Amino acid sequence: MGLLDILLGRTKPVAPDLDRLFALPSAAVTLEAAVGFTPTGRGAVCFATVEGAAFEQTHREVQDLLDADAGRAGSHVELTRDAYGYSWLVSRRTPDQLPDLVNDLHAVNSSLEAGGFGPQLLCSLTGFTDGTGRRLALVYLYKRGTYYPLCIRSGQHQRDNALELQVAALLENDLHIEKDKTRWFPLWDAPGLSD
Repeated sequence: MGLLDILLGRTKPVAPDLDRLFALPSAAVTLEAAVGFTPTGRGAVCFATVEGAAFEQTHREVQDLLDADAGRAGSHVELTRDAYGYSWLVSRRTPDQLPDLVNDLHAVNSSLEAGGFGPQLLCSLTGFTDGTGRRLALVYLYKRGTYYPLCIRSGQHQRDNALELQVAALLENDLHIEKDKTRWFPLWDAPGLSD
């Protein structure tokens, strides 16, 4: 960062730290103990869709890697596109396999990054639910290296902001929470959260 950047108030972007994904299992313990949310066994990685042979090859390698692991561990992996044209690689495991799910998310992010597609990575999310049917996702923003909670009211495109703030405060010691709440995007009907 140069003198001009300092004078103009520019900041250096935070580098993604994919190892922060491994903090999810301890955060899940905190969530369950404090507010009764348990893992759904679903998670997803969102990335901007890219056309071309190099991306297709990287995607096939990631899919083969996760499918091979899925055959051993009883999970299911699929690629979907949302209404906005973004791609989601969704991993489904049993709720008690959260560490394996985190490994899936880390493998997808790492493989795309190693293939030169880091700029296309947007976020990863991990789904949770409670006994009343409320849905919660912990969303990792790839380019910011931070998390935020996303709670969608059942069957609606409305958020439970009070619960999101409660969960953010609760997980401050477990996860690097995004301070800029304007970056807490709603991700309506996101695969991994909506199923």
